[in-house]
Amino acid sequence: MNKNTILKKSIPYIVAFLVFLSLSMFYLSPLFSGKVLEQNDIRVHKATSNELADFRKTTGEEALWTNSMFGGMPGYQISVVYNGNLFKTFDRVFRLNLPRPADYVFLYFLGFFILLLVLGVNPWLSIVGAIAYALSSYFLIILGAGHNSKAHAIAYMAPVLAGILLTFKGRYLLGAAITGFFLALEIRAGHPQITYYLLLVVLVYGIVELVYTIREKKWAHFAKSVSLLAFVAILAVGTHFAMLWTTMEYGKESIRGKSDLTTEAGNRTSGLDLDYATQWSYGITETLTLMIPDVMGGGSHRTAGVDSEVYNALINNNVSSSQAKQLAAGLPLYFGDQPFTSGPVYVGAIISFLFILGLFVVKGRYKWWLLFATILSIMLAWGHNLMWFTELFMHYVPGYNKFRAVSMTLVMAELTIPLLGLLALKTFFDKKTDKKELLKNLKKAGAIAGGICLLIVVFPGLFFNFSSASDAQMISYGYPEWLIDALHRDRRAVAQKDALRSLVFIVLSFGLLWALAIEKIKAGYAIIAFGLLMIFDLWIVDKRYLNEDNFVSKKSMEIAYPTTNADRQIMSDKDPNFRVLNLTVDPFNDASTSYHHKSIGGYHGAKLRRYQELIEHHISKNNFAVLNMLNTKYFIQKEKDGAPTAIPNPSALGHVWLVDDTTLVNNADSEIAALTGFNPSKTAIIDKCFSANLSEFSPASKGESKIELTNYLPNHLTYNYNSDSERLAVFSEIYYSHGWNAYIDGVLEPHFRANFVLRAMMLPKGEHIIEFKFEPKAYRIGETVSLISSILLLLFITFVVYIEVKAAQKRKADKLEK
Repeated sequence: MNKNTILKKSIPYIVAFLVFLSLSMFYLSPLFSGKVLEQNDIRVHKATSNELADFRKTTGEEALWTNSMFGGMPGYQISVVYNGNLFKTFDRVFRLNLPRPADYVFLYFLGFFILLLVLGVNPWLSIVGAIAYALSSYFLIILGAGHNSKAHAIAYMAPVLAGILLTFKGRYLLGAAITGFFLALEIRAGHPQITYYLLLVVLVYGIVELVYTIREKKWAHFAKSVSLLAFVAILAVGTHFAMLWTTMEYGKESIRGKSDLTTEAGNRTSGLDLDYATQWSYGITETLTLMIPDVMGGGSHRTAGVDSEVYNALINNNVSSSQAKQLAAGLPLYFGDQPFTSGPVYVGAIISFLFILGLFVVKGRYKWWLLFATILSIMLAWGHNLMWFTELFMHYVPGYNKFRAVSMTLVMAELTIPLLGLLALKTFFDKKTDKKELLKNLKKAGAIAGGICLLIVVFPGLFFNFSSASDAQMISYGYPEWLIDALHRDRRAVAQKDALRSLVFIVLSFGLLWALAIEKIKAGYAIIAFGLLMIFDLWIVDKRYLNEDNFVSKKSMEIAYPTTNADRQIMSDKDPNFRVLNLTVDPFNDASTSYHHKSIGGYHGAKLRRYQELIEHHISKNNFAVLNMLNTKYFIQKEKDGAPTAIPNPSALGHVWLVDDTTLVNNADSEIAALTGFNPSKTAIIDKCFSANLSEFSPASKGESKIELTNYLPNHLTYNYNSDSERLAVFSEIYYSHGWNAYIDGVLEPHFRANFVLRAMMLPKGEHIIEFKFEPKAYRIGETVSLISSILLLLFITFVVYIEVKAAQKRKADKLEK
């Protein structure tokens, strides 16, 4: 093969690289003019991780525990650096060191391009497919919200599938190597929920492959493929074993684990509660957004404007134009089932049409796999709208109940729908199917996709009544019925407009395919036309939700949490360890307090379950005994002028105290109930499962005793203690058995739980140094396993590359001999 031939074959791949890079940079062009994307979750992360980041910067080590949120919690899901995984460098190479999040958009393109190439799709057509996949609205909307780890994991879903499919296509070693490589990167992205949904897609594929294996009796092929994939999967999981182990360990103690309380049994699972997990459920008719973007009104922030029925109705009812503008800007057009949404899940009118076409023209296992996976994705996304199915998964499918926001399962459909759509497109370009058969199936798909859009344009009332849960709330606030009716008309108009828009794109793509099938247009021109149509279809919708307005100057992002007078008041206190309750915000859905202080509240999707239950049963009800035992030294409240001010709490119990009495209880229900009406400075509430730790406890105190905190680090607390007798100490620190160790004069000693969430310990008489150190084995051992697994996987990949190169050289030599 001469240089010209190599160059010619390389052209589509070079073009693909340039197209993907250009689109990524152009869509997010403000990144290259000194601006940054204003991502709320990144602001939140900056606050929640501040203590961990400061510790890392100061010591060069990982604290692994932070006291800045919810009284204290592991830092595993906040900010921990895992050094055992050696795939960080490869991830950086694939992301081209582009500014975030342009790097993730580039990965979207690249990953799906690889998948289509493995499936034998023409490289030029694969570029079109990559465009269709990467510009799916949800993938860009999450970037605006700051869900970077989610985007990162989504980007690696497609190439993982590519490796699996290549393995089952008979390229065993190469397929396994690709699978292992990209699965390691997928896991390293750090979003287990997305990886779990990828696993569901793979499981559906595995079941379909098993059915075909039984029919075709190709057991050796199936066994070899599964064995190799299992081997590399174990190594890939091992590369990030520390993160996975600590996450699994912590998950059991978090709200994603089983509760010790027996109340609300019907709502409980072994993971998240049903109502919490299904709060963000996609509506059944809302599923039409896959093909018609704003058929449910768009995002929650989209409101009626001056060209709306709402505005005209206000003007007609003698409301001033300025007030009408203000009122119209506050009325939501979204009328779907979710509490709120940043925007619809839109895979594209063209792609939806091609998916339907694929159900007719694509044959074999891939069609059934992609169809079943899509159906599964949609049914799971319906959540409480299909509760029997959701409960089936929540109660009986391992791991499923650990994740909230069931609407996120649509990421599966966003992968499978464009994949089947591109396989359908491939059949028209391959020209291996009878022309009449193609045209017949094209008519069927066009009638279905176009028919749905046309019905919504002409008869929208068949699908929606355009009312939402917010309407009743508006009426209760005094909004008149005529204004609500006008809002419904605006919602109807938006749905009809976007349905017509989708219909146009379906008709255009239908016409292109018809012309291609009857050879009225050349394949090259058709590919270019489809590429442009895909861009116009998706780009314009994406810009509704992620555009230039989402970018701000770097300086404004750096000053994320300015210091208030209240903050300065509190920070002047030289005590190294106390807690703050900020009442100027919703304290349990706010991260700002955690930036400057150790907060009673915080913002996190996986807080400790016992602490969440403490919030629900006591903190939210202003139980001062509980607030005092948590060492809540300051409250932040608003003054008359609205400025925040710090109010000291003289009743806070401090870092540690010695109690004279205990109350033994039988279970968690009794334990949390006993926190009502008790004096934490005198009595400790102890579950009887810890009764053995109290064998030396004497209710009556003897002599003088003193204990005080002398040194604070988030993962290492030191106390000086002196007493004339054995005493029971209660520490105002959150109990977590997976890593916290207690030492007396350097000797490991047992500690136990008190007051539902705190630590307690029997202390001997005399003068002693008491220490608590956070030393989780899962992290230490996990990092070693990660390093070993990374090395083994890289060695395997290197071996496969060597084998492939040698095989290619042999094929070249054989060709020259002939």
